[in-house]
Amino acid sequence: PNPFIPDLVQHFNETVPVVGEVARPTPFAADITEGKTDQFYNVHTYHTKVPFKAIARFILHYTKPGHVVLDGFCGTGMIGLAVQACASQAFVKELDPDLPPELAGQRLAIAGDLSPAATHIAFNYNDHVDPKAFTAECNSVLEEFRKEMGWMFTTLDPETGEEREVDYYVWSDIFGCPNCGHEIVFWNEGVDEETGHKSSSKDMKCPSCSAVSNRNKYVRVEEAYFDDVLRTTAKKQKEKLVLVVYRVGKQRLEKEPDEYDFGVLSKVEEQSVGDVPVLKMMGQDGAWGDMYRAGYHLGITHFHHFYYRRSLAAFSWLWSRVNNAPRPLQSRLRWWLQSVSIGHTRLNRYFASSYSQVNRYLKGFLYIAQVRSETAPWYSLKGKIKKMSLVGPGKSPVAITTSSATDMPIDDESVDYVFTDPPFGGNIIYSELNFMWEAWLGVITEQEAEAIVSKAQEKTLSEYQDLMGKSFKEYCRVLKPGGWMTVEFHNSHNAVWIAIQRALESSGFVVADVRVFDKKQLTMKQQTTTGAVKKDLIISAYRPNGGLEDRFTVIAGTDAGVWSFVETHLRQLPVFGISGGVAEALAERTQFLLFDRMVAFHVQRGVGVPMSAAEFHAGLHEKYPERDGMYFLPEQVADYDRQRMAAGEIAQLEFFVSNEATAIQWLKQQLQKKPQSFQEIQPQFMKKAGWDKHEKELELSELLEQNFLRYDGDGDVPSQIHGYLSSNFKDARKLEKDDAKLKARAKERWYVPDPRKEVDLEKIRHRALMKEFDEYRDAKGKLKAVRSEALRAGFKDCWQKNDYAAIVEMAGRVREEIIQEDPALLMYYDNAVMLTGE
Repeated sequence: PNPFIPDLVQHFNETVPVVGEVARPTPFAADITEGKTDQFYNVHTYHTKVPFKAIARFILHYTKPGHVVLDGFCGTGMIGLAVQACASQAFVKELDPDLPPELAGQRLAIAGDLSPAATHIAFNYNDHVDPKAFTAECNSVLEEFRKEMGWMFTTLDPETGEEREVDYYVWSDIFGCPNCGHEIVFWNEGVDEETGHKSSSKDMKCPSCSAVSNRNKYVRVEEAYFDDVLRTTAKKQKEKLVLVVYRVGKQRLEKEPDEYDFGVLSKVEEQSVGDVPVLKMMGQDGAWGDMYRAGYHLGITHFHHFYYRRSLAAFSWLWSRVNNAPRPLQSRLRWWLQSVSIGHTRLNRYFASSYSQVNRYLKGFLYIAQVRSETAPWYSLKGKIKKMSLVGPGKSPVAITTSSATDMPIDDESVDYVFTDPPFGGNIIYSELNFMWEAWLGVITEQEAEAIVSKAQEKTLSEYQDLMGKSFKEYCRVLKPGGWMTVEFHNSHNAVWIAIQRALESSGFVVADVRVFDKKQLTMKQQTTTGAVKKDLIISAYRPNGGLEDRFTVIAGTDAGVWSFVETHLRQLPVFGISGGVAEALAERTQFLLFDRMVAFHVQRGVGVPMSAAEFHAGLHEKYPERDGMYFLPEQVADYDRQRMAAGEIAQLEFFVSNEATAIQWLKQQLQKKPQSFQEIQPQFMKKAGWDKHEKELELSELLEQNFLRYDGDGDVPSQIHGYLSSNFKDARKLEKDDAKLKARAKERWYVPDPRKEVDLEKIRHRALMKEFDEYRDAKGKLKAVRSEALRAGFKDCWQKNDYAAIVEMAGRVREEIIQEDPALLMYYDNAVMLTGE
């Protein structure tokens, strides 16, 4: 941890004044698209990385020169590059010509991460070295390596008999025929001769017995050897050198390995590999972590087993050499080696169609392919020198800290803005992947504080949510009241998304906006995994200012407390959003999400919610102007109307019917646009409905009867139906509400009740839900399928009565995913657990 950060912040505040008036902005209300082709972005690889130009857009929106910016999950330190770029007027103008030039200026970035590998990358991205000195030292290292160790990566040109430097070697696994046991070199039988890639056929023919079998049935061939690093016998996957690629001038040539090449390997076996890290892989013996696979990790128990002996000896020499380089250059030289070190292991897949074999490992995995390339150090390192020599700081300072986001060395309320890209549940096992770098650095990630869903670490979604909640609480602690946080989030599992929302709410933040961030290029997981999310979400959340908190302590639990929160919250929401020329429906301004945010604000502070949803909806309708199903403060409406007229059409919110709550929202959306009969709405509903397996499925008729009204022909035609018919049918435009023709056309149509009448309807529905909840409480044992809305009503009732034990008891009797995947149920449950001390 960096103990100097408080002093750095104080010094920065004293020496760099804030430029312009500090006004709290609304969320950045535009979808972001930013590619990954920037030269700095690609200098050093990482498992996930946000383009710094995208981060800069948020920094310029939320901050002014003189402000302090934080990312506690900084990864490669792109927050630092973004802050440095924002100091340049040329950069700001290029990013967005409409931005005022005074936004360009110095800011202080604080970049922290739990992983030493990550902060080592971040430090070097933002540190300065003399480009000429760095370049000269790199070339000196490679020249010395050639003289002392270069013989290990040489071959004989069969045409001239001259010794040549090798670019890379190709290795192949050996498998046994499931029919006769004959050993087969995968390169010979499983690779397409024309393309050089794995054959598209799933079958392989044994050259010995001619049996054709699925290649997955071929068994791995083991071989015993003496591991002189551990000084013990061991076993490993049998493999064979099958191709040598070398160079004559600029001409690239390849050949089958010959006696000279195998002689080099024999000589390597006789040499000591030098001083290498002797570290067990993370996790328990046998299955060392979540990344372990019994097949292709055969015999790999320690870090050095991932390396070919030749490459292990080479990197041992290189790390020793750079650790003895002039001190100002040491860190940048380690970064240079680190950038290609994984590409020198058995993880480096062979790509026949690609000239470059540098860093061809599968990102996000420790996968060992059947055919691999072993690159020479000069081949992989030479091209990195110029790029790395150009990386350096701008005019803004960057502070790096290697510490957990749950405990940051930062003073209270000293940060103006937070941008963060946290771990996504169990998508990426950062500590195990970074171990491949950290073993050489000599400092390893402390897994205990890693926010992750991990079987090997025995961390479930609950532990992940708890760690993320502690991290967000730290963000809330160091952020100034009224300050904003932007969270980039990527996950295909709804339960993890819910956990992030709960962690945010429990920490004191209030979510104000959620939208899409498109990085253009997909990761390998996104390209190959069924159901993988192709784009990230950007969550905008704010820390409530002191004024709201002070008022709420006085009027908590009253109607005045509700509307005080709503007033403040509406002021924080974007007024207008547009994407692709089409106006967006802002979900956070809809009545159902405003109600959810209000309830969460109360529950997190241990306060009872003083009104029902229907009473809340009626109050919204009376107090605030409504446009397109969204609610605004009076002073915001004119701005919305002006932009709405210029934009034309507005996109509707898309609801996927998976439970009672989403079914009601979808029906409300359809019936607001067009009051319809049961026969009209049923076919549409049947197409949309896809109920969760643990959710009690309700008939459409029951949903309509408990939540909507139907005109039976008596009395005047309701305004909702009259407005629709008179707007869409010429012959109905001049008809009065009591006209017989209009009444006949309106009869049997379902419509959304007036908010003031919704209260009586909800009372009837609430009684039905509570009756069902009481039946659940009286039943014995586990409940397989339940009505989530009944649980919501019951949990809220128990909360109001301070019966927290009943919430915990009922949660234990339903399927875990019912609680985990419902934000309201999880919120009540988490707080009830805390208050009961369980």
